Amino acid sequence: MIAKDPLVWDDFRLVKAIADRGALTQAAAHLGINHSTAFRRLHQIEAALGTTLFERHRTGYVPTPAGEAMVAAAGRMEEDVAGFGRAVAGRASTPAGLLRVTAAASFVPTLLVPLLGRFLARYPEVRADLVVAEEALNLSRRDADVALRAGNDPPPNLVGRRLSGIAWAVYGRADESDASDPPWVSLSDSVAGGRYARFVRSRATADRIVLQLNTVMGLREAVAAGIGVGPLPCYAGDADPALRRLGAVEPELGADLWLLTHPDLRHAPRVRAFMDFAAEAIAGQRPAFEGTLAAAFDLQPPVD
Repeated sequence: MIAKDPLVWDDFRLVKAIADRGALTQAAAHLGINHSTAFRRLHQIEAALGTTLFERHRTGYVPTPAGEAMVAAAGRMEEDVAGFGRAVAGRASTPAGLLRVTAAASFVPTLLVPLLGRFLARYPEVRADLVVAEEALNLSRRDADVALRAGNDPPPNLVGRRLSGIAWAVYGRADESDASDPPWVSLSDSVAGGRYARFVRSRATADRIVLQLNTVMGLREAVAAGIGVGPLPCYAGDADPALRRLGAVEPELGADLWLLTHPDLRHAPRVRAFMDFAAEAIAGQRPAFEGTLAAAFDLQPPVD
């Protein structure tokens, strides 16, 4: 198969975006172009190749064998581009440039924003891009340079350090008395493989679980609003004066706090500087994370 016109990288990106999302509209939005431009460009690519890349169904776009081959080629090209970016980033000599950090929303207001503020004051040549995402971003594709994640098993393709344990307990409003059969709020089954949802179901009947959410921040707000009692990480529950623990720390809900990056980036000065800075700052807050000290965060920069 010989193309009548040379293909460019953007052609491969478009075809892969359509295949990944199964729809032209979503692919166009992801690439920052309008639907008509994406439609016209796909038609031009297919005309140049002399073959159809997608079967159009009511449910979406399904790649043909030719489309699957082009998507596979796009994936290899994407990885090569990302690898080149990581290699170049790792050759910088001083902390400078754009640092992409990702974390779940619950870590942002009281932990990451103050920490980043102090870090950027110390390293004025660094600029930060904070990506708030509950799902794990792909550090291999440079979706982020550093990830602050809670979990027990970090991805094997990343490197980093365990900063602390994260203790959990059941919380309710501080101004409400204990009830024998209170309503509950819970994280949904989509979070952490459903282990927090299973914990709640083991303690409450289905009719008493009145609200499920997919973020820890939303769960804390629900408990504070008096919608129900529920499990929270101690760093979030203890720091809120409107809440109180209703029992001991629940070991089965415990997790670890990790600071992770891609192996190709660990020696990049801006990444290394941020990971060292964050690890030292968070080390002083381990009692709050591990549930042994009911205190809000007060992150100070490491002492030179």
